[in-house]
Amino acid sequence: MVGVVPNAAYKHFTDRDELMATVCTAAMGELAARTAAGVGRVRGKYGDPAAARRRLRAIGRAYLEFAREEPGLFATAFALPHRHAYGAADSETADSGTGRHPLPLDQLRAVLDELAGAGVLSRRRRAGIEYPIWSTVHGLAVLTGQGPLRDAPDVTRHHLEELTRAFIEAGLA
Repeated sequence: MVGVVPNAAYKHFTDRDELMATVCTAAMGELAARTAAGVGRVRGKYGDPAAARRRLRAIGRAYLEFAREEPGLFATAFALPHRHAYGAADSETADSGTGRHPLPLDQLRAVLDELAGAGVLSRRRRAGIEYPIWSTVHGLAVLTGQGPLRDAPDVTRHHLEELTRAFIEAGLA
């Protein structure tokens, strides 16, 4: 398809695992760039509750749009789940000199910290809430991507996205 023999990639990678790790990292980098761009378009000062809520929505919207527009890259980003650091914030992922962005999970954490600082999210409830939020959005992306809701009409997808947003925002209270 690209005009080279199938084993040409192995001149640049030692084996399939190294090739997959590189592609997985690149796909996650694209997802990170899309979520960062969505957050970057939100107007409002840091700490403003309304702006922080808009940033949270922007992350979810960008995540779902990426999954819908780039299903192959989305699946590839998670093909090797151990490839990305999902524990504490991954400061090595972001590097302004290379143009890399923090992982989407780290971007979500930052917005949740902002929401807690702004008094929207109780500091007591802040610890670990990124995982149920992420699983809700990721689950919707998978269900409407390659899952049983893949053939749902756009109006249904939009409705499900709105329900997901409302569900998450209600969980912040």
